[in-house]
Amino acid sequence: MAGKDLGSLLGSLLGGNGGSGQGGGTGNVLGALLGALTGGSGHGAGGQGAGNANGNPLGALLDMLSRSGLVDQAQSWVGTGENQPVSGAQLTEALPDDALRKAAAEAGVSPEEAADEIARSLPRVVDRLTPQGTLPSGSLEEIIRAQNL
Repeated sequence: MAGKDLGSLLGSLLGGNGGSGQGGGTGNVLGALLGALTGGSGHGAGGQGAGNANGNPLGALLDMLSRSGLVDQAQSWVGTGENQPVSGAQLTEALPDDALRKAAAEAGVSPEEAADEIARSLPRVVDRLTPQGTLPSGSLEEIIRAQNL
């Protein structure tokens, strides 16, 4: 399943297996969310759902968060300064309920646990994928591989 493949890539990006205990770890939760937002493809090229900002689901997720009032946080993660935190509750409000539930179910955790895990990991993932302060285009897998992460 593409979400699990993406979860593995994101887990390695977060260091080791990206695990946080049960459910396959942080990478799987975030990968499952990105897959749910793009219509289950997990890829970003031709994904649906949240759209394809800059050709990848991460850009679409950041656009969604920005439109939901988390623009300062999202911009801080992409920028080169300090990352602003986000809470699981803020993400729960900003994300479509069905996408969060689907991601949680795929990762084997509750929606609240999924939101909290995404809140902890998303700033680090975005920061690592945008070292120059801009979101690269292409699929998320291509971006991760191109940066040797």
